[in-house]
Amino acid sequence: MSLANQVKSAGSETPVRLTEEQKAIVRARAVQGLVRALAAQGLMALVAAVLSWAVGGASAGFSALLGAAVYLVPNSFFALRLLISLLSGRGANPAGFLVGELIKLVAATGLLALLVYTAQSWLVWPALIFGLIMALKGYVLLLMFGKLT
Repeated sequence: MSLANQVKSAGSETPVRLTEEQKAIVRARAVQGLVRALAAQGLMALVAAVLSWAVGGASAGFSALLGAAVYLVPNSFFALRLLISLLSGRGANPAGFLVGELIKLVAATGLLALLVYTAQSWLVWPALIFGLIMALKGYVLLLMFGKLT
């Protein structure tokens, strides 16, 4: 009997039981996925900064880098919190995840507002938006190389 058939025949009342070894494997893959996602976002931020610098000069490159950082910094702190939770062996908490996502979005919005307020004189908007989008879409790099698991 295949695994899919076992799951269907087991019904929705039967919880899935994992051994400690299976839990360790799942944790290791989750940690690896989080680290890969952050690395891909960082790489995309650097690509955005270099391309912006090549096309628009130093101000454009720095604007793209700061635009990417607006998302990358809060996302890194959120990923760090998830990593700590994973490595400590605590179970998943959907409410905590939702609150963490909300804090991340508020922090990113606040950083963007602070950046716009403090750097109005030299900020290059197209580069800033390009950097932000590149950091947001870092997972596309993982999809391209088949590393998104």
